Amino acid sequence: MNSGRPTPPRPNDHKTDSSVKGELTYEDKVVQKIIGIALEEIDGLLTVDGGFFSNVKDKLVNNDDVRAGINTEVGKKQVAVDMDIVAEYGTDIEDIFEQMKRVITREVKEMTHLEVIEVNVNVVDVKTREEYEADSETVQDKAMNAADKTGDFASRKTENAKHAMSKGRHKIDEKTEPRVE
Repeated sequence: MNSGRPTPPRPNDHKTDSSVKGELTYEDKVVQKIIGIALEEIDGLLTVDGGFFSNVKDKLVNNDDVRAGINTEVGKKQVAVDMDIVAEYGTDIEDIFEQMKRVITREVKEMTHLEVIEVNVNVVDVKTREEYEADSETVQDKAMNAADKTGDFASRKTENAKHAMSKGRHKIDEKTEPRVE
């Protein structure tokens, strides 16, 4: 029974891997995603920053795109990486850079067999963790919070109006009942 794993080649198969023609290539976005996920393990790296316009976009909507702010040049055998980052205040930024190079090189090599020949990092800001978390609240988050508060307010006012109408209807019903049988 096949458990979803590829079936290993059988000894009597006539073709070998070297006799099959073809080429393996990677889109930039694939390598960018590998790098983005790998960078999540680095302490002191608050975010990879795509610059002003990316920040505006990220402030408008929640964006879980790990590729944002990572630029790559992917060749047939090599990769070059450029990115802007925000580092955590009080951390050793040189150490963060060295960790980034190690992690990026390891993950790209293990997954794609491409050689990372260059990692360029531009530190665009330093923030405390508290500043970063406060800045990370998006306009979408703020709108949702405002909508929740507005919804609660509207619900209370609607209930008050229903109650007032019910009292008024009861009084009208009392006055419209026939006085005699």
